Amino acid sequence: MNLINPSLFDLSILTASNQNHTELYCIEGPLAIWKVAHSDSREVMMSQFVSSAMKASLPFRCYTEPAFFERERSALFSREWVCVARCEDVPEPGNAIVVPVLGESVIVGRLEDGSLRAHQNICRHRGSKLCGDDSKWGVTLNGGIDRGFIRCPYHQWTYGFDGALINAPHLTKSDDFNVKDFSLIPVGIATWGGFIFLKLRPELGEEIPRALGVADIGLAPKRLANYPLDRLQTAHTIKYEVAANWKVIAENYNECYHCSGVHPELCEIVPAFRKKGGLELDWENGVPHRERAWTYTFTGTTSRKPFAGLDEFELVRHKGELVYPNMMLSMSAEHGAAFILWPISAEKTIVECRFLFDPEEISQPNFNGSDAIDFWDITNRQDWAVCERVQQGMSMGALEHGWYAPMEDDSLDIRKYLADRLGAGAISQ
Repeated sequence: MNLINPSLFDLSILTASNQNHTELYCIEGPLAIWKVAHSDSREVMMSQFVSSAMKASLPFRCYTEPAFFERERSALFSREWVCVARCEDVPEPGNAIVVPVLGESVIVGRLEDGSLRAHQNICRHRGSKLCGDDSKWGVTLNGGIDRGFIRCPYHQWTYGFDGALINAPHLTKSDDFNVKDFSLIPVGIATWGGFIFLKLRPELGEEIPRALGVADIGLAPKRLANYPLDRLQTAHTIKYEVAANWKVIAENYNECYHCSGVHPELCEIVPAFRKKGGLELDWENGVPHRERAWTYTFTGTTSRKPFAGLDEFELVRHKGELVYPNMMLSMSAEHGAAFILWPISAEKTIVECRFLFDPEEISQPNFNGSDAIDFWDITNRQDWAVCERVQQGMSMGALEHGWYAPMEDDSLDIRKYLADRLGAGAISQ
């Protein structure tokens, strides 16, 4: 019989083992039981010895199974406010963009009165995609967005940005045809902080744009109220293809227990990330930087001016908000990094990272945001690498779920978020 001391969870545990029998003895610590005989399932055996401070994560099937991803797509993403773009992407009346959203496609256009509207990218006649790419055939079809109108390439039905059918060739009222019966399918649209949000299956009235608040997307509008988000502009965008479930990425963003081991550059600017796994960080007032540092760059400083209107904490600290289901927003005193998650499958997510700066700074002849962009890029790539490691481990099948440590309490939010929308049974162990 051999005795080893694995010191699990900072507790002293002795394991006695031979070929046919294994017993674990707790020497000290608040464990559930004192002795367990051999079990065929290592997970079942070890779960008996988890401190009451540890909380079970979502079942790993919620991160790996295509069927669960499809359930999220139909019952969650299609019914929630999903961040898709910035208002600056549709700056003038007559402008429009086409946004792919989890297998669907939406046209977002700005009307002559300056308001936004969104509609499914599908003609009401025969279901043709209104705007698309036919380059593989070496042809250019006569359709798409044209001078404030949307034309179907198939039979030339033409719509306004308000979704109304304007022209259906060779069909008149004498044919018992009413154009009002064939408007485009509306999509819910709203804004907050200069971001555009869509709801694929809107409730009545949600096709008319409005500003989102705390009741719609959580506390971000309140906590980030002092930042001039509406006026900021995108100076640079990086898109990352990450082989991980969207929830792995969101949970990783929501805690800094991993920061000391994964982000050495970040911890040089924020030494507090090394202390107790971030357990005592003051997220409400922001994360403090090291002395004389006040922003997320390699030096902790920059020549750019802080945003006007920030409070004494925001001038020298960093704030981050996870806006479920698909936006992560990190704000420094003079720039922001906005992450839009585009779930592609259960095991792949496109992360669109936009770097936001004050337009007055961007207009300066010597503007260069690379001090912040490069700092974020290395931090992001470290995150994506470890998220892919997590996805790989979840997919192996050796464990049914993981554990949240006390300093990962915010990650528990995702369990309640999913349970409220999919039902508690959908995420049960």
